[in-house]
Amino acid sequence: MHLIMILTALTVAWCLRASETNFEGSWSVRWRRSLFLFLFPPLLIFMTAIAVLCMGPQGNMGGMYTGWFSYVLTLISLAIFDILCVKLAFGGWQSVKSVRNCPLVNIEGKQVRLLNTEALFAGQIGFWRSELVISQGLLANLSPEHLESVFAHEQGHYHYKDTFWFFWLGWVRCCTAWLPNTDALWQELLILRELRADAYAASRVDPLLLAESLLLVVSTTPVSSEIFCAALGCDRLEQRIEALLAQPEPTPKLNFQFWNGFLLAFLPLVTVIFHN
Repeated sequence: MHLIMILTALTVAWCLRASETNFEGSWSVRWRRSLFLFLFPPLLIFMTAIAVLCMGPQGNMGGMYTGWFSYVLTLISLAIFDILCVKLAFGGWQSVKSVRNCPLVNIEGKQVRLLNTEALFAGQIGFWRSELVISQGLLANLSPEHLESVFAHEQGHYHYKDTFWFFWLGWVRCCTAWLPNTDALWQELLILRELRADAYAASRVDPLLLAESLLLVVSTTPVSSEIFCAALGCDRLEQRIEALLAQPEPTPKLNFQFWNGFLLAFLPLVTVIFHN
């Protein structure tokens, strides 16, 4: 019976992820759709695994006996998920440790870490309390006005705690890389993260300055693409500049009605009461 539950969860997860991915519409519509398709399938699989773990390898459910095979399979899967989480956390910790070796300087009244490289780089690096890291190349090539727009963009990442939340989303990505459209949804979430930070900055500085800053760094190679890093990237540059030049779109908060849809992923836990 446990094996049937696992196969059902995997089938539902696969079908949801394999459904047509439409990356059109307003920011809020794209964000809700992408986040649901990205998070719901792994959450359903995880809750099914927890339910099997709680019921144990012995007993029966619905007149069908359970066995060790599905129980061991669940234990192995959860162990792999834990190992992936530890691996990502260790890599992130090494990045944070490396950043803290960079000198702490005061630029325009802001405490930032100065990276010794000629590449143009600015990013928040860390976990919950991330730090702003900028390169010497950025200071040498950008005017004070452009630097202010870059700082405003990175403040947007800090305000929304992007390094924290995208660490966990990155973990989900690693755990479900075998599901269809995982990378496409991940890339969509990354660009939506940048659009949100751009909108935050545009409400505080001239959007044209930020657009010019993006154009200035477009030809450089990113210094880091770590999950613990929320940098001034130039992915889908045309889309980002069009959004900056257009009428600014408010960034709505995810309401409780949106999260209600995720309650369906907890249905496998209900099956525990039918196990004896």
